[in-house]
Amino acid sequence: MEHHPAVLRNSPPPPPPPEPLPGGCQISCANCDEVHTVSRSVSEFVCFGCGLVQAIGRADEVAIEVEREEDSGGVAGETFTDYRPPKLSVGPPHPDPIVETSSLSAVQPPEPTYDLRIRGDLERTEALSCLQIETLVYASQKHLQRLPDSTRAGFFLGDGAGVGKGRTIAGLILENWQYGRKKALWISVGSDLKFDARRDLDDVGAKFIEVHALNKLPYSKLDSKAVGVKEGVIFLTYSSLIASSEQGRSRLKQLVQWCGKDYDGLIVFDECHKAKNLVPEAGQRPTRTGETVLEIQALLPEARVVYCSATGASEPRNMGYMIRLGLWGTGTSFLDFPDFIGSLEKGGVGALELVAMDLKARGMYLCRTLSYKGAEFDVVEVPLEDKMMVMYNRAAEFWVYLKEKLESEIALLTTKMPKNSQLWLLYWGNHQRFFKHMCMSAKVPAVVKICHQALAEDKCVVIGLQSTGEARTEDAVAKSGIELDDFISGPRELLLKFIEESYPLPEKPASSSGEDGVKELQRKRRSVTTGVSYTERTRKAAKLQDESDTESENDGFHESMESNNGFHICEICNSDTESDKLLQCSRCKQVMHPACLVPPVTGSVSADWSCLLCEGKAEEYLRQKRKSIAQQLERYSKAAERKSQILDAVRSLDLPLNPLDDILDQLGGPDKVAEITGRRHRLIRERDGNGVRYQPRNSKDVSMEMVNINEKQLFMDGKKLVAIISEAGSAGVSLQADKRAINQRRRVHLTIELPWSADRAIQQFGRTHRSNQASAPEYRLLFSKLGGERRFASIIAKRLESLGALTQGDRRAGPSLRAYNYDSPYGKRALAEFYDRIVNQSSLLDIPPGFSIEKPNTIEEFIIKGKAALASVGLVKDNSYDIHNVARFLNRLLGLQPEMQNLLFEFFVSILDLFVQNARLEGQFDSGIADLKANTIKLKGLPKNVHVDHLSGASTVLYTFTLDRGFTWEAASTLLDEKKKDMIGSSRIGFYESRREWQGRRHYLLAFQGSSGMFRIVRPATGEAVREMPLLELEEKYSKLKSLKKARTCWENEFRVSSKQCMHGPNCKLGDYCTTGRRLQEVNVLSGLILPVWATIEKTLANQVRKSHRRLRIVRVETTTDHQRIVGLLIPNAVVNSMLKDLVRGQDINDSLALEDK
Repeated sequence: MEHHPAVLRNSPPPPPPPEPLPGGCQISCANCDEVHTVSRSVSEFVCFGCGLVQAIGRADEVAIEVEREEDSGGVAGETFTDYRPPKLSVGPPHPDPIVETSSLSAVQPPEPTYDLRIRGDLERTEALSCLQIETLVYASQKHLQRLPDSTRAGFFLGDGAGVGKGRTIAGLILENWQYGRKKALWISVGSDLKFDARRDLDDVGAKFIEVHALNKLPYSKLDSKAVGVKEGVIFLTYSSLIASSEQGRSRLKQLVQWCGKDYDGLIVFDECHKAKNLVPEAGQRPTRTGETVLEIQALLPEARVVYCSATGASEPRNMGYMIRLGLWGTGTSFLDFPDFIGSLEKGGVGALELVAMDLKARGMYLCRTLSYKGAEFDVVEVPLEDKMMVMYNRAAEFWVYLKEKLESEIALLTTKMPKNSQLWLLYWGNHQRFFKHMCMSAKVPAVVKICHQALAEDKCVVIGLQSTGEARTEDAVAKSGIELDDFISGPRELLLKFIEESYPLPEKPASSSGEDGVKELQRKRRSVTTGVSYTERTRKAAKLQDESDTESENDGFHESMESNNGFHICEICNSDTESDKLLQCSRCKQVMHPACLVPPVTGSVSADWSCLLCEGKAEEYLRQKRKSIAQQLERYSKAAERKSQILDAVRSLDLPLNPLDDILDQLGGPDKVAEITGRRHRLIRERDGNGVRYQPRNSKDVSMEMVNINEKQLFMDGKKLVAIISEAGSAGVSLQADKRAINQRRRVHLTIELPWSADRAIQQFGRTHRSNQASAPEYRLLFSKLGGERRFASIIAKRLESLGALTQGDRRAGPSLRAYNYDSPYGKRALAEFYDRIVNQSSLLDIPPGFSIEKPNTIEEFIIKGKAALASVGLVKDNSYDIHNVARFLNRLLGLQPEMQNLLFEFFVSILDLFVQNARLEGQFDSGIADLKANTIKLKGLPKNVHVDHLSGASTVLYTFTLDRGFTWEAASTLLDEKKKDMIGSSRIGFYESRREWQGRRHYLLAFQGSSGMFRIVRPATGEAVREMPLLELEEKYSKLKSLKKARTCWENEFRVSSKQCMHGPNCKLGDYCTTGRRLQEVNVLSGLILPVWATIEKTLANQVRKSHRRLRIVRVETTTDHQRIVGLLIPNAVVNSMLKDLVRGQDINDSLALEDK
């Protein structure tokens, strides 16, 4: 499409220019050379200098490409770096390689000033490694400081599983003991861990410090003579913390009383992720654990608080209880916790990554992890066996059938169900659990096969799951006894319980209730007993001792009615009731409840009201009542029969056995498999193979409290080579190939049931990867080939991505499951598009790239069947749907037959991939920390301290770097020669020239094949691009140069020109501030403490005219001369001066406030 230059005459002045759009590019007017910033998505624009409407032609596409490439950031560098304490050299090296994320390693902690009293003992015994001693120093140092609200500052230990947090905590307890602080609270997740706490204290030389298990102590005063706990460590679980006795005595008050209001000893929140959800998602309630953790900190403001968990901050929302870190509230940039959360969410993933770095810079946080070198991660997709496929199809059909039956049953009810919505909540909740069971069961054959293979290779196996199915087993045993023919089916028991308890039946009438009520009233009429209640008669007797006890009924009644507080007995139900709540018949003078009458009386009655017996209408009423009851009984009986038929159908379904019992049985039973779970009883196959028996897990020689510890020891001694662990039973348990253990075989860790959160996943991974191990484990995450099961993987991926961002400072540090992260902003957009295409049948011919379908033959047929399938699982109703709830969509997919389930999932993922690809092309994809790459990166001048934190002494620093991003001709020709050798016969490798001119000149690049169908791009001014270019786009925009001589001349010319100006030419509106396509550029990075100045920076950026200058970007820069690594906020050159003024103004205000406080 061509637009001819034409000046618009006699027209009104053009409107003011619109605000530049995100992802915009600069384009010059073809008539007056005025440079404009326009959105990359529009096809034309209006020049506000001359008013000309003109198209965005192909000549502008090179600038757009370069801007996209620069916006996308650099590729990820190394994720981990080897760790040694940077400012301490006390103690021996850690026994295993320890690493830290490269982002955190770019941050230096403050200078250590605290002198440990137990330093000499530690150096002599070498009980703690250098990095554990580093934690003792910084935690003790931070505990000497006060937050702006006058409470004592806390410390967050975020070391990964297996680094040795328990022994570090023991060291802190011993250090405080030396200062006379001889009381400590150690709160953890399991009572079994009390034995680990005892072991850790012994290891650091604190055998004299007693450990008291709170669950073994009464609710009376702990320091009383009866209990006698004067000092030592009180070890308790989070469950105990929120517990109370039948008399209403709480453990919380008991602990606060023992500590005393001026308590300045330790409170250790071990595995503190259990206190999350203090500030839950909308529509949910805070957990009691989170509220109680917050309360005990408020009640003991002088306490030395330590938060200890590898996953304590997997989401910023879960940090609500960490009030001793001083991230929000008085003296901070954030008014309160919601303000803190809101600001971080606006900053995107990169903003979350700053929190961990900020805490480390203030000396409040350390996070190291065992190197995963040698550990192997493998995602295993398990196909459904034929038998399981048949089971799954029939189960999916049954749930649709059950839904239809429930809907029809509700329609038959004569009265509206008050809890109709509750029924469907239960239905979908059980639907989800049922198919989760099915997914687990589908993996049992693969688990057994992998186990046998590993054992044959002289390895041992740890199988991780979350649920044991104990509740379903207990239900079955309660109905059928402790001896059964076979293991129970978890899915079947779940279905039976739901139908038995929730199936909507008409109310069953009491056939004789009305008649009995009338007969009782007739009997009462013949009685001579007074209607005055015992309560009233007693009161009257005390007040009127001289009155006769033989007053008439009526006189007694009238006397009692004179009192506003009189009590009488209802003549029908015999209950003792206040007089003003009863009716009195004007004829027979009997007293009765309005509700006890047949029919019941509602509303007010006249003074001459009389009961039905006196009016002679009772018999007619009873006749009608009996007829109504007969009809109700018939309806009830038919509904009960339909319910019974559905229950019979459930019992006839072929459904899998409980996975835990099935695996344990197939691998040799309890004699061969160590079970470390939370269940107390289990089904065991009889020795003759006939039937199973329900029995306790422990033996006569082992108490139930010690059964998991005993099972663990049998595994570590090699007497059992397979261990099955659940979350409830394995918290804090060490199952690694410990060099001190007899069983040093390599561990193969299978995860067959993905936990609901990454917190739990990381904790379970840490059971087999710990310090002092002979070999690193093999991790195998098993998924069934069902699209819907990826709902669980999606949860893990989402949390792992954020977990790496916050807990370890770099999202790339967690195990990589990002391919399964569907519950994201892009996932929600893809879901909206998915529903639009399926339900509204829009864009039927526009099938996303990557989507293919064999059955049915046409996309239209698939759309029709897909819509029906979505309706069958409640995702679509009357053409309405929820476009935001990706979790529900993936969850409900599980209830479809596998073939349709996978087709719909593939369709959804293909749309999602398209959105992500477009976001990357537009430079809008939130990639977290981006590495700035260049041939040479040098620090320009000295860094500028722009803010100092009075509490920690840490500072906010502005760095300015000079970057040379260019790619010389010599480097380009050498690279071309190498690629030609690697790709012999490829005719498309070489130098290319843009087909159109831009700013009077053409642009050049080197292209060579990258991934399938894509080409890597190298430009003279900006080097190698992150983005790969499709072949079609390459040939459409560029033509290959045949002459190397011309290529060299043009390449060197562009290399030279780009050192002085950007791609927009000499008329660029931003002038020297613009860096698009500029080879030499300056980059400003604000590093160090960011959170204290967050509000100022946010306000400064918000006032910028250009939206590209408002964007918060977190970058990592490493100088090429001395390899100095800096991580921080990228500050646009045009914003630096205004930001510095605002920071100086903010510092002056803070200094004045600090002086006032003093």
